[in-house]
Amino acid sequence: MLNNLINNISLKLVYFSFVSLSFVLQVNAQQDPNFTQYMYNTMSINPAYAGSRDVLSATLLHRSQWLGFDDAPQTQTLTVHSPLKNEQMGLGLSIVNDKIGVVSDTYLSAVYSYSIQLTRFAKIRFGLNAGARLLNVDFNRLNIEDNTDPLFANNIENKISPQFGLGVLLSNDVYYVGISSPALLRTNHFDGSTNENIELRDRVHYYITSGVVLDINQNIKFKPSVLLRHVSGSPLLAEVSTNFLFNDKFTLGTAYRFDSAFSGLFGFQASDSILLGLSYDSSISDISNYNDGSIEFFLRFELFKRYKKMYTPRFF
Repeated sequence: MLNNLINNISLKLVYFSFVSLSFVLQVNAQQDPNFTQYMYNTMSINPAYAGSRDVLSATLLHRSQWLGFDDAPQTQTLTVHSPLKNEQMGLGLSIVNDKIGVVSDTYLSAVYSYSIQLTRFAKIRFGLNAGARLLNVDFNRLNIEDNTDPLFANNIENKISPQFGLGVLLSNDVYYVGISSPALLRTNHFDGSTNENIELRDRVHYYITSGVVLDINQNIKFKPSVLLRHVSGSPLLAEVSTNFLFNDKFTLGTAYRFDSAFSGLFGFQASDSILLGLSYDSSISDISNYNDGSIEFFLRFELFKRYKKMYTPRFF
């Protein structure tokens, strides 16, 4: 009875996530980095993912946004995580480096998760990340008409501020639902060299991620997934993707970021330990006339214990 109750609640949460898309009418401009392949980079946005793959897992991702656009966003992420000997707990490390124009942000976080077995197959995980943000702003790169303006006289160099986040992940081998906010502190950054302060304020981001894996036949699996993101003071941003896994080797898919971009996704399971992924976004917003799209690629490497080897690759 408990198993049926948990499964019913879980599937309703997945269904709610997809239905919510129909109510999304507006999309806000980018705040935090976008990740088209968020389903393979989950720990960057949800600390509860740490240890969930039951092996030592490392993912390296690079994203170049708006190709051909000067000083467009460039993002790199590195996540490493593993379950502990007590498999209820997971530990990880997350590094996110984001650069746009004269502003460079680096986030470094230690990640901890704790899982509770709800049913024979389903777990709920609670995650915490804690670390620091390193901010640099190079005003010297701006074409300033008045070079004597005191507002731009001093760069912001290595401004360190604390940061922490929380997340929850409900999953089994078929579906997952996650809710998270990886950066909850709204830190104010000031350049106090003048009476007129320059203020940079962090905005809190909230994420809902959800997906399900469906067997079409013995050789093809279908996984629709959705990401909802809300930035305080801004409209909801939504992204839906559809991926197909062929013979547990090749992944092909498409994605749509509402009012922003269409994407194509490709993945290749090169070996039991190595997964490669590539995506290309074609802009459909007003900025599409000024860029050649966005590209993103990742490499995931996993180290198995012999008894932990996953003979059927996980899709998330």
